[in-house]
Amino acid sequence: MTIRLYKTSTPSTHNGAIDSQMKSNLRKNLIYGQHRFGKGRNARGFIIAGHRGGGHKCLYRKIDFWRNKKDIYGRIITIEYDPNRNTYICLIHYGDGEKR
Repeated sequence: MTIRLYKTSTPSTHNGAIDSQMKSNLRKNLIYGQHRFGKGRNARGFIIAGHRGGGHKCLYRKIDFWRNKKDIYGRIITIEYDPNRNTYICLIHYGDGEKR
């Protein structure tokens, strides 16, 4: 577990540090970018609501809401923060090798 210190080039990075373990445990196959539809346009693609912009691209984490693995033991690998749900989620590694 290493802590990375930043060079203070701007006022927002003064005394800034990040734990590299939190970023290294993200699984790329469990993250997807959601395509936002609309953005103030109608079915023909014309702008109707001019104050609705594109917004920032959000990376969503795939969540296993079904939890249909019965009688298979699982172990919690990581607990990571999900910024789009404003909560923490955990990665479970099951005995048959699947990660959810």
